[in-house]
Amino acid sequence: MSSPFTIGIEEEFQIVDPKNYQLKSHVSEMLQQGEGLLGDQIKPEMLQSVVEVGTKVCKDIKEAREELMRLRCGLAALSSQDGLVISGSGTHPLSDWRDQDITEMERYIELVHDLGDIARALIIWGLHVHVYVPERDIAMDVFNEARYFLPHLLALSTASPFWVGRSTGLKSYRHVVWNQMPRTGIPDAFKSWADYESFVDLLVQTHCIEDATKIWWDLRPHPKFGTLEFRICDMQSNIQDTLALAALSQAIVAKLYLMRSQNYGFRQYPRAALAENRWRAMRYGIDGKLIDFGKREEVEERKLIEELLLFVDDVVDDLNSREEIDHIGRILETGTSADRQLRVWEETHDIKAVAQMLVEETMSGLEPAECELRGIVRV
Repeated sequence: MSSPFTIGIEEEFQIVDPKNYQLKSHVSEMLQQGEGLLGDQIKPEMLQSVVEVGTKVCKDIKEAREELMRLRCGLAALSSQDGLVISGSGTHPLSDWRDQDITEMERYIELVHDLGDIARALIIWGLHVHVYVPERDIAMDVFNEARYFLPHLLALSTASPFWVGRSTGLKSYRHVVWNQMPRTGIPDAFKSWADYESFVDLLVQTHCIEDATKIWWDLRPHPKFGTLEFRICDMQSNIQDTLALAALSQAIVAKLYLMRSQNYGFRQYPRAALAENRWRAMRYGIDGKLIDFGKREEVEERKLIEELLLFVDDVVDDLNSREEIDHIGRILETGTSADRQLRVWEETHDIKAVAQMLVEETMSGLEPAECELRGIVRV
C-alpha cells in the first residue's frame, strides 16, 4: 500500500546573524555559493532573509529523513562561510518586517506591486509536505476529507507565538499574517478534479492569478507535482518534529485513500465549521479544545490527536513511519515549539534568548564533524 504515497518536504529557514540574533539578508550569496552543493534544491523566497530547501521525491519517511539532514547540513555549511546560522520557526521572535530586503525576482516584485505591505510583511516561515496520490478523482475525495485534520496538524506544529519582539497571545501568529493574503486558509470542497480545474480556469480567465501556484490554501492539489500539498504547518526547528508532522500528513492521506478503495468515506464538513477549529488551533495549540462536530461538543485537543493516531494506526507500519508517528506522543507530552519558546520567555523575559534557543535547536546535529561523519555532505 505504501508505494503510491511518495513524499516530499519543503522547509523554509531564517538566515540569522548569531551576533545579535537578527535576520540577515543573505540568500542571494547563499544561492551563488550553494549551486554546486545543493543544486536546484535550494531556492530563494520573497525576502532576502529567507532560504528554502526541498527534498527530492522520497519513497518513505526514512528516505526523507536522510534528505532533510543532508539539506540542513548543506545550509549550515553555506551560512557558516559568512559567519551566519539558520533557524526554524513560524515567525522570527524579534526582527521587524520593515527592515527586510525584497528578492529582486519578477514574481516577487509583482507580488509587492499587487499586495503592497501585505506582501512586505511576510516574514513568516512554513513547512510544506507533499504526498502523491494516484487517480485524480480519488485524490480530490481525499483532499475534501483531509481538510478536517488541518487544525490538528496546525495545533501540533504551532511555532510562532512572537511578532516583532512581542508575545502575541497566540501559538501561531504566522497564520494571522498569512491570512491577510488572498486565497489562503482552509479551502472549499470540490465535487471532482474537473470541478477544481474549472475553478482555477475561472481565476485565470478573470485575471485573479496567472496559474494555480498562486493559490495558497492550507491544503492544495499541487498543479505540477500531482500531490496533495499540506501547507498549514509552521516551520520547525527540531527535525524530529518536522518528520513527525510529515509522517502524520502522509498517514492521513494513506488512510483516507484506503477507506475510499474499500468503498468507505470520511464525513466532510463545511469550510466555515473547519475554520472555527483552525482559529482555536492558532490561538491555543495543543492546550485548547476543538469542536467534535459529530458529537456537537468541545473536546480536548490532545484527546482528538490521540484519536487521530488511532485512526491512522493501521497504515503506519506499511508506510514505515512508526518511529516518526510515535514522536507525536512526545510533542503531546512536552509541548510544541511555541510552548518551548514561551517557556524560555517566561524564564528569562529576554526575547534574544528565545531566538538563541531556536538557533540552537535548528543547528543541533549540524556541526561540521557530525555532518561528515554521517556522510551526508562534506563541509
